Amino acid sequence: MDWIEKMNEAISYIEQHITETLSTEDIAKVAGCSSYHFQRMFAYMTGVPLSEYIRRRRMSLAVADLKSADMKIMDVALKYGYRSPTAFNRAFQSVHGIAPSLVKLEGVSVKSYTPLSFQIVVKGVESLDFRIETKEAFRVVGISIPLFGDFESMNEPIEQVWKFAESNGTIKKLKSLMGNESSGLLEVMMPDENTETWRYLISVAADTPIEEPLEEHIVAAYTWAIFSYEGKTIEETQELGNRVISEWLPTSGYEYDNGPDISVHAKENSEGAILEYWVPIKKLSKSEAEIL
Repeated sequence: MDWIEKMNEAISYIEQHITETLSTEDIAKVAGCSSYHFQRMFAYMTGVPLSEYIRRRRMSLAVADLKSADMKIMDVALKYGYRSPTAFNRAFQSVHGIAPSLVKLEGVSVKSYTPLSFQIVVKGVESLDFRIETKEAFRVVGISIPLFGDFESMNEPIEQVWKFAESNGTIKKLKSLMGNESSGLLEVMMPDENTETWRYLISVAADTPIEEPLEEHIVAAYTWAIFSYEGKTIEETQELGNRVISEWLPTSGYEYDNGPDISVHAKENSEGAILEYWVPIKKLSKSEAEIL
């Protein structure tokens, strides 16, 4: 329940600062999580990227301003952070489908997006198979790329690094390093505690020595909610993440911890099938849990 309240506090923060430069990091701090986790939760719960939500809210408010007799288009553009009429016109048309100069005409149709409000909604009859495990820190080896910026902009570089790893033999090399106890390839989205950047790893858990270009990282000790769904595709992983955040987490007695997300791929080649999805979690305080 507490994190639902925090998400609503983040929405209130956006509304209070809607005409200012909004930092994803600052919004996420209000919700008590990293920028990546906030954008991820927001997109899963709303179906809309955070940046698009902010754009829609600004363009909805801009309509009322444009209908005001004493506000010019450039005045409204500047109010919502656009330094040129062209950029403002582009953003306005992307939301309303018309140029801002047409708003005052009688009979013109525009859209209205009101502020979001997060609530717990019970959905679905389909079960989620999971277990809770506390694991000690462990070493992973593989290749990585830095990720930063908006959550929705991260897909392309991730796809590119997979193509690179498959074409140059890295995936084959990593599979050869897996011990018998290893479950498969690990996709690790690891936060940098000191900055608002992320490192995306294609890796395996291994204690063996490595050579460049492979690198090693330590996944710290966490409690994990591990969701099993053998044979699912990468696309279905996103739907699972949606259900975990919107259905399971609000009533679980846990909240998101600011650790890495891990997807475990099948040990043998099965066209990218994913066996498990690991979410770092921590227990709610007793007072928070009693509200659930």
